[in-house]
Amino acid sequence: MTLRIDEHDDRVVATLDRPEKRNAIDQLMIDAMHALCAELEERPRTLILAGAAGVFAAGADIAQLRERTAADARRGINAMAFIRIRELPMPVIAAIDGYALGGGAELAYAADIRIGTPALRIGNPETGLGIIAAAGATWRLPEIVGEARAAHLLLTGRTLDADEALAWGLVSAIHPADELLRQAHVIADSIAANDPLATQYTKRALRAPRTEHPAIESALQAELFESPEKQRRMTDFLERRARS
Repeated sequence: MTLRIDEHDDRVVATLDRPEKRNAIDQLMIDAMHALCAELEERPRTLILAGAAGVFAAGADIAQLRERTAADARRGINAMAFIRIRELPMPVIAAIDGYALGGGAELAYAADIRIGTPALRIGNPETGLGIIAAAGATWRLPEIVGEARAAHLLLTGRTLDADEALAWGLVSAIHPADELLRQAHVIADSIAANDPLATQYTKRALRAPRTEHPAIESALQAELFESPEKQRRMTDFLERRARS
């Protein structure tokens, strides 16, 4: 199995597990990601993405990429899987240790929250291999770090270290390697304490294009205002405050 799955009631941990290839993303892993997405679309839970053996993913599998044709490029093999991950109803957390390069970086960009370790090295060296970063980097990375920095990274193939990634806002926190997964679970715990529907609607609003705002917030809020969970949580809050 190239994608090791650990399921919990409110979250799933998916570990990229091809340590002999530095967790390079191959077709089997992409197929496993689609299967996992199908499950999380049917039963929404927070997803934590991690890599085995001190590496997130050193890239797509170059041996397979070398054999792919124009028709394969038009199919967007990796891009479609990463879009599906990005569009999952509940949040996606990328816990990045070591290398996240090429397709590995693009998988991390698809997450809603990214945290790393001091060993983190992230970037897109695709142009040095005669291709472009075509699985989301050219449009997701500008949204994350801004157009100027995205252009610098993608056009030079530069790799950022952990401090640079944190300073650029590409990750939100750096933790020791032996604390990384625990910290990802801390974030998942915070998410789990909130109303799942409100969390899903917040993610939907965050992902909506600017032209849909503010109408989308009003529509989503209108539904939540009528939800029993909103009534329960607000009543609990007011009763706690009255007792304090």
